Amino acid sequence: MNAPAGKFDVEPLLRVSDLTKWYGHVLGCRDVSFELRPGEVLGVVGESGSGKTTLLNCISGKLEPSSGAVEFDTYRFGLKDIYSLSEPDRRRMQREEWGFVHQNPRDGLRMRVSGGANVAEPLMYLGQRHYGKMRQATIDWLDRVELDTRRIDDKPRNFSGGMQQRIQVARNLIHGPRLVFMDEPTGGLDVSVQARLLDLLRELVRDLNLAVIIVTHDMAVARLMADRLMVMKGGHVVETGLTDQVLDDPQHPYSQLLVSSVLQI
Repeated sequence: MNAPAGKFDVEPLLRVSDLTKWYGHVLGCRDVSFELRPGEVLGVVGESGSGKTTLLNCISGKLEPSSGAVEFDTYRFGLKDIYSLSEPDRRRMQREEWGFVHQNPRDGLRMRVSGGANVAEPLMYLGQRHYGKMRQATIDWLDRVELDTRRIDDKPRNFSGGMQQRIQVARNLIHGPRLVFMDEPTGGLDVSVQARLLDLLRELVRDLNLAVIIVTHDMAVARLMADRLMVMKGGHVVETGLTDQVLDDPQHPYSQLLVSSVLQI
């Protein structure tokens, strides 16, 4: 996925500086720094235990780092370290301006309410109360992620895994977020289902001009989705660059192993 011309000329939406996380004496990630701009997709790749999930959780506000800063250009406060915000303000920002697509859709959905209610819930967080408008917006988004809108009142458990993931995508995009985190969004799905979901995600990212951080172990997913790649090993970033550069001409020995599939991840 090649970055459109001029994408990197705009001001950053997200700035991560020297981010470090320790679990006691065990390193999660160390001295990670990067910037992310509107419409840009950053892929984070590495084997299990490389630190990519720790990094994602620190950036997304799920896990407070040991040191460093995660600055986001918020609507209310401008560019602000999210961990300097009060807990209510940070949660409000996460609800209003961010989305998070989990690997397991059950982690991102409420299984006891209908698929339609799951999709509409973020609109309620924004203060919408008109039932008819929320239902129509939900129908529009179910159609957009290619689900049968007649099943709007079915519970998520009655959908396949790929369909549940589409419900989760709709839930995370219906409120118009500016930044979306994706943690192995196609993990556990059949290859054919993965391919169509990736095509759908790529279309939505492009159409909505979303900034995205996607964590994956799959180089094919990284190539299809990401403008830039960051390769992690042992909690450190060992290589970063444009996706085509990293995948076609990896410089670090570990990146070379990943690309050549010698290392199983």
